[in-house]
Amino acid sequence: MATEEEPLSPGSRLFNSPEFNCSIIVTLGCKTRGNPNAIIDGLKNTLINHPRFSSKLEMNRGNGGKPTWVRTKVRVEDHVVVPDIDPDMEEPDKFLEDYISNLTTLPMDMSKPLWEIHLFNLKTSDAESVGVLKIHHSLGDGMSLMSLFLACTRKTSNPEALPTIASKKKRIGPSPSLNSIFRFFVRVWFMIRLIFNTFVDVYKFAATLFFLRDTETPIMSKPAAMAPNPRRCVHRIISFEDVKLVKNAMKMTINDVLLGVTQAGISRYLSRRYDQEGTPKSKKFMGRIRLHSAIMINLRPNTGIEALADMMAKGSKCRWGNLIGYVLLPFSVGLENDPLEYVRRAKSTIDRKKLSLEAVLSYAIFKFTINVLGFKAGEALVKRVFGNTTMTFSNLVGPKEEISFYGHPISYIASSAFGHPHSYADKIIIAMAVDPTVIPDPHRLCDDFSESFETIKSAVLERGLCNEEV
Repeated sequence: MATEEEPLSPGSRLFNSPEFNCSIIVTLGCKTRGNPNAIIDGLKNTLINHPRFSSKLEMNRGNGGKPTWVRTKVRVEDHVVVPDIDPDMEEPDKFLEDYISNLTTLPMDMSKPLWEIHLFNLKTSDAESVGVLKIHHSLGDGMSLMSLFLACTRKTSNPEALPTIASKKKRIGPSPSLNSIFRFFVRVWFMIRLIFNTFVDVYKFAATLFFLRDTETPIMSKPAAMAPNPRRCVHRIISFEDVKLVKNAMKMTINDVLLGVTQAGISRYLSRRYDQEGTPKSKKFMGRIRLHSAIMINLRPNTGIEALADMMAKGSKCRWGNLIGYVLLPFSVGLENDPLEYVRRAKSTIDRKKLSLEAVLSYAIFKFTINVLGFKAGEALVKRVFGNTTMTFSNLVGPKEEISFYGHPISYIASSAFGHPHSYADKIIIAMAVDPTVIPDPHRLCDDFSESFETIKSAVLERGLCNEEV
């Protein structure tokens, strides 16, 4: 094979640095027993045709000694792990959770492409067999990797057809139906809001970098705890139809509802932790807590799954990489008498963030820092963003219908970067990767999320808000 080389993007270099060394864990629950040979054959015909999944990382090759992707011959069997386990063990869910936790502590083998899949013929509470994908984040951003994964799947209803995902119809600015004069003034007002929101967000971003740290709460790691610890990856499944019920009734988006549920769940969890520690906090104190999530935003137009499928089948070119900006999303924490208030506040926050260029400018700041002061300075900048905030939060859109992975019908997809809600068919999967030294009871936190959602849904039903919306 002819040697092909490509330098790492700044984002990929960041994910490979010792301070971050970030990987993604994807758990695939299957409705049938696993067939490792079928999966190996499928990977040979698809995934390894992607340049990133058939390239190894060399840290000091050419380009002035900078990290570089180098194409190599891939032996798929070296990337597929089938542990020898007792399929009739007493606690399969706990075994799988412990296995994944241990997996988060193991470094990737740098002598081959940075991905692997672990297959278990193990019946759990949600699946008949399980696959666990471990992918180094330097290979691509979450949206690109999700699209690539979907390009390797097919609809269960039509084994020859690629899955479909919901398209985002995004409109920013005045409606074309408005008359030209009024539309002009609406545009001016839109630009004023965009400039003002961007100025405020960049100012807060800079303040967070230099001195403004989140309130110390039971869910925030101490600065000394930045060294990598094993992560506990847990998830809960809630009904996508129920989420749409709330979304339609309150005339919001799925993102608004999920952020509202997250705020409600964290508020419930923090209140109980304070009570357990013997320091119950008042509603007024809870409302003053500063808690932010650092969200990574993909700035590159998303590659469609059709383009990725063609690339793997025909060797065509398509966009790829880590072109990422950062947004600091404030979380509203506090015990509300009206559970719908969490969702209303979430909508207000998201609507405002949509009218801001914070992600674009944060990427520009990161790139400028690297170009002027060097990569170490850029790495220190991003480290301060994560060190001064409490969590990361994101979500990904999955397929609208049920899919199969090389002949294996999928029951759920849960992924975390060492938590993201994900949608799959008629399910929302709330997945978390937590440090157990900070959150010793992650299952209880998952329960808080699902119970908070049930409270929000019950409030919608009791008030008759969804009579004609669903």
